[in-house]
Amino acid sequence: MALDAPEIGKRTIDSFKSKLVGGGARPNLFEVLLNFPTGTKGDTSDFDEKARFLVKAANLPASNITPIDVPFRGRNLKIAGDRTFDVWTITVINDTDFAIRNAMERWMNGMNNLQNATGETTPNDYQTDAYVYQLGRNGIAAANSTQGTAQLDGPKNGDKVPVLKAYKFHGIFPTNISAIELSYDQPDTIEEFTVDLQVQWWDALNPDGNSMFAETR
Repeated sequence: MALDAPEIGKRTIDSFKSKLVGGGARPNLFEVLLNFPTGTKGDTSDFDEKARFLVKAANLPASNITPIDVPFRGRNLKIAGDRTFDVWTITVINDTDFAIRNAMERWMNGMNNLQNATGETTPNDYQTDAYVYQLGRNGIAAANSTQGTAQLDGPKNGDKVPVLKAYKFHGIFPTNISAIELSYDQPDTIEEFTVDLQVQWWDALNPDGNSMFAETR
């Protein structure tokens, strides 16, 4: 079978432009929705909204299947093995009320008490779900995206921001809250910290909020 040679004459900047739908997804347009176990939020009235703004970095998850090597006469046949799920790491801007850090510390203390090592043993009592939304630029329709016309509230009343992609992380819980370094040598800096969250599994969501993989199960 002959190889199909690329049609170089058709690979112009205009044809490239026509393929770049929506101008490309932007890594700084996202929002994270965290759900915390009961009793971890403290008395911060706007906690949920605060978390949406102060999580300044996250990621859309990798998809991993571990291969199994089956030896055969000096060669290895690779077959599909089990899925693995990476730790999900978020970066949080630290406000002066320490609301999110305090909630994370309460969450971890509920799993393993600092003083006596007691804690919750039933997974449903300390594991929750979280969401990450890849957003489009305000006012741009998302009809060509996986999320269709799914939207989040925008910056103005009645305004909407298109959701290009969404993931739901199932059964998350924190296993590491990073240190915050203090130093006289760091002027004009706002504190940040990272949290490592274990993930049981994740789903990519359709506009109706259901798994996009449901029809393949």
